[in-house]
Amino acid sequence: MDGTDSSAPRGGRRLRRDAEANRQRTLRAAREVFAERGLGVNLDDIARHAGVGVATSYRLFGNKQALINELFEERVDALAVFAEQALTHDDPWEGFAGLLTMALELMAADRGLREVVFSEVGGRPQVAQARRKFVPAADAVMRRAQDAGLLRPDLATTDLLLIFYMVSCAIQHTQPVSTAVWRRYLTIVLDGLRVRPGLTDMPVAALTTTEEEQVAGVHPAGS
Repeated sequence: MDGTDSSAPRGGRRLRRDAEANRQRTLRAAREVFAERGLGVNLDDIARHAGVGVATSYRLFGNKQALINELFEERVDALAVFAEQALTHDDPWEGFAGLLTMALELMAADRGLREVVFSEVGGRPQVAQARRKFVPAADAVMRRAQDAGLLRPDLATTDLLLIFYMVSCAIQHTQPVSTAVWRRYLTIVLDGLRVRPGLTDMPVAALTTTEEEQVAGVHPAGS
């Protein structure tokens, strides 16, 4: 016997497992609470929903913003994965339409996500980072559908981003009375984007990338 406490490593592993379990419970609770009630809730509310101690939640995440950032990154990663899948879809049009639909479904299902995207201040750094990750993938999906002759060739990436914001605004304003009516507007938009005989010429040029970023609030005028 050398006096070494062989239970110490096991105890340390158990503590780490407990901490990770509490972390996952807190993340799961935050997804549910933010999606339903928005970002106005505090970490105490989330801890209660998770069934963990308030002090534990603060020890794990420090503050609510850290939790928001992690969950927003999770959403962006999900979109990036779906964009990769859309690029390999047998039908380039279905890949394009499916990607736009999935992105808007995420917005419709998550009030907290909408609040980050439409935030005037707090959400802008996260949105700018998300765009750097997602926009190139979405652009590749769009170009593939155009190259296949299925998507109108004069659609620009900036058009696609503003279409996303347009329908997202419809989601934001119609949620109190209907959680699904936005799908009507998406259907109208998709029908207008599909190549068909007699397409109307665009009356003006698309916004430049800088102009669109200015509109989105991630590249303020004069910066």
